Amino acid sequence: MNLDNCPRCGRLYVKNVMELCQPCIKELEHQYEACAKYLRENKEADIQELSDATEVSIKEITRFIKEGRISIANAPNMMYPCEVCGTLIREGHMCDSCRSRLTKDLMNSSQKSKADDPSAKKPGGAYHAVEKHRNI
Repeated sequence: MNLDNCPRCGRLYVKNVMELCQPCIKELEHQYEACAKYLRENKEADIQELSDATEVSIKEITRFIKEGRISIANAPNMMYPCEVCGTLIREGHMCDSCRSRLTKDLMNSSQKSKADDPSAKKPGGAYHAVEKHRNI
């Protein structure tokens, strides 16, 4: 029997798919139902309004959205925070600005590592030495 401590409340529980104890799973389901009910009645609500009305944290609401449990397709004002800067977005994990900055930083890092690589500066690299040896 696999036992673990619940990450939400610290109780000891038998490991399951949700990785939460049964009381926390029930509480999470209650929170989800409250959010879903509120959104059915208030389609124009934003995430802050939903959080205030249901007393469910923005983090949990965001998790419901990312898991696909709460659909934002019919909720035009429903957005959740970018994981990097907190700007409100409707899809993915990052806003366009953070995504382009990450891409740019990765490109710069890749170019810098190529420039710092001593084998990249020598023409032909290791294969050139082998080919040169064969020609002798």
